[in-house]
This record gives sequence, structure tokens and C-alpha cells, in this order.
Amino acid sequence: MTTTTGDDPKASQAPAERSAPSPAGLDAETIERWKAGVAAERGRGSPPESFPRLPDIPAGRYTDPAFYELEREALLKRGWVYAGHSDQLPEVGSFIVTKVTGAPILVVRGENRAIRAFYNTCRHRGAPVARTDSGQATRSFTCGYHGWTYLLDGTLASVPDARDFAGLDLSCRSLVPVRCGQLGNFIFVCEDDKAEPLETFLEPIARFFRHLPLHELRLVHRRTIELDGNYKVVLENFLEAYHFRLLHQQTTHRIFDATGTSVHLWKNGHSMMLTPNRRANWVDPGTIGMPEMATATTIERDHNPSYSLFPNLILPIAPSGIPCVAIWPIGLGRTMMEVLWFAPDWGGGERDPLWETRIANFDRIVDEDVSFVAPIQASISSPGFKGVPLSYQERRIYHWHEELDRRIGVERIPRLLRLAPMLGALIED
Repeated sequence: MTTTTGDDPKASQAPAERSAPSPAGLDAETIERWKAGVAAERGRGSPPESFPRLPDIPAGRYTDPAFYELEREALLKRGWVYAGHSDQLPEVGSFIVTKVTGAPILVVRGENRAIRAFYNTCRHRGAPVARTDSGQATRSFTCGYHGWTYLLDGTLASVPDARDFAGLDLSCRSLVPVRCGQLGNFIFVCEDDKAEPLETFLEPIARFFRHLPLHELRLVHRRTIELDGNYKVVLENFLEAYHFRLLHQQTTHRIFDATGTSVHLWKNGHSMMLTPNRRANWVDPGTIGMPEMATATTIERDHNPSYSLFPNLILPIAPSGIPCVAIWPIGLGRTMMEVLWFAPDWGGGERDPLWETRIANFDRIVDEDVSFVAPIQASISSPGFKGVPLSYQERRIYHWHEELDRRIGVERIPRLLRLAPMLGALIED
């Protein structure tokens, strides 16, 4: 496990971190425990007696500009965030530029095929060294402003008219590295040198993916949508099944039984809701014949396990593929959402034509999900919005907000916008 930090030119040689294997993943005991949780949910008539009454989430957490800046810094500038998929970097020299944290970050596959990240900022006068959002470099990047040239490992290789610079040491002017890590083929970046390592941040949620061929999953599809709404309005929709009955009457509600949804909360703000299929041994007819992940368990085959990887990734897993929703704040009342599809490797040739229908079906569900975003945003901006009371089914939302406060630092949050920590006893190992 390596990390790229600081201004040491040797640091720019470090490849992406990779999460290490962890014991006690999705084993038989865990599977049976999770299935028992689903059965218990179907049978209960009220919240458990031990479940606390949750205070309302203050309205200002959705509308206050100062709070928005606090959370944006904590989540995007000081935490690990998804940056892309290795399929976007197929060859040596392939690169993408991500701007989701605010600063443009260059992610590139180097000569040894390792993936690294740097600020897309020339060390001379700050011009971008890559001028497109993606592409293929040969062996280097050359700044289009004055021609400073950097190798794929970030090293400054040459400077035009170097004789005019007194005491210029090229070895001290490499591109500034950004920490970069991988979970399977998923690439993450972190701008904070003091943040925990990626493998620490991903525990324990990552262990429940490790029976799946994460290093073989391919990027099938990417769609971006811009929405008129605070990003938490969008995100919170994907953290509960309470809305299935009305919002997804002809889609999700017909397939999954929300009354059996069980919830698992983990440290670092991660969580999962496990919703059972309405019919045993049900298979989506649109996926019959498509390649599947052979190691998928009954959890993925007979349920919809929808994971939330803090702060903004939603991953519902099925044997034939993983749709992913990534939710990015781009303004107090503006959100950019990526809808991504990852699939088991199908070998050579084009992807299965059934993917067109599969993608269209999921897009229909996503469009249902976001149909209320703009109307809700208009409502929360009114005096009628006083706060958010949450139910037992919606406790993942409160858990997410608790982690947000922890990462901001409670002492930095105005008293009227703080949340009382309530769910610590429900967080699982």
C-alpha cells in the first residue's frame, strides 16, 4: 500500500493504493444472519424498543450556504472520493481529468501500467498540462502555455529556454501528486495527506464485495444528469425503501418487497439496505443469458443489496452487473449525478445487446427517483420546511448525517445545525 503525498519528486512515482484483503467477508454465517434480519423485518409490527426517537434533521443543513461550504470541504477535499474506472485508462498514457473535488485532478496510467494522480497544474504558471477531460498521451504531457514537459510519472523532463531560469532544479518541480487508490477496478482520489488510508476508510464495507470479481468488472455505460436540488435531497432518496410503494409502483415495487428491508450500519458512514425479491428464485427475464459473476451468493441473487459507500456512491449489486449512482454537489441547490454500469467481463467483441434494455430499465427507475428533486428543492426553500423527522426505515439517512458531522468537526458546526449522535449502538463491526 503506497500513498502519493507532498512535493517530493520520488513521491510521484508511487502507484495507486490497493485495498488489501480482509477476513470475515460475506461468509455463510453472515449470509444467514442477514437473511434472518430480512425475516425479522417482515414480521415486526413496530420499531424495536431499543430504537431511539431521532431528532429532526435541521432544515438549515439543506439550505445554509456556510454549512454547505463546511460539508463540501469535509467530504470532497478531505475524504476519499470515486474518480473513475480503470477501463477509462486502457493503455499506457491514457488519462482522465476529474473536477469533482473542485480542483482539476489528472489521473493517468503510467509506463508500468500503474495508475497515478496529480493536480492538473503546470509548476510554472499554473496552466493545465492536459487540456481535455480525457485522452491518450504519448510519453509525456506538455503544457500548451510555455512548453514545460512532464513524463507520465509526473517528473518534469524539460523546460524551454532553461538558461533563463537562475537555479532552476527540475527535480523539485514535478507535478504535485494526489493520493490515489483502487478497490478492484474502481479508482479513488484524496486530496488530504492526513486522511486515513483507503483500505482503512473502506472497512468494513469493502469485505462484503471481495467475493466478487472486482478486478474484472468492466465499465459498460456512463450517463450524467444535472439536477436542480441540494445533493442530499438526491442522495437520501437512495438510502431508504420507504418511497418504493408510491414512486416506483410499476418498477422497483413490483420486484422487491420493501417490508422486508433490513438495514446495516457500519463505521465511516457506510451502510446497506437489503431488500428481498417478492418471489423466490426470481430472475430478471431481461438478464437471462447475460454473463454473471459466478461467485454471487443468495444475497445478490434473491435480494437487492444496495450499499452506500460514504459519502456519495450507491451500489446495488446483482449477479449480472452493478449499477452505480454517484452524487456530486456542484452548488448549494445544484447536483450532478453519474449513473454508471459495471459488468462481468464478457471477453472480446461488443457487449451483449441485452444491455440496451437493461440500461433503459434502470434509467427509468432513476428518472422516477429524480422526478421529485426540483419540487422538493422549491419546498425546502420555503418557510414551511422546518426540519426532517426520520423513521426506523430511514435511519441510514441519520447515520450518514452523523458521519458528516464527525468529518466536519462538531465544534465547527453552528449549534442549531448540529445533530445529536444517536445510532452508535447500532453500528456493526
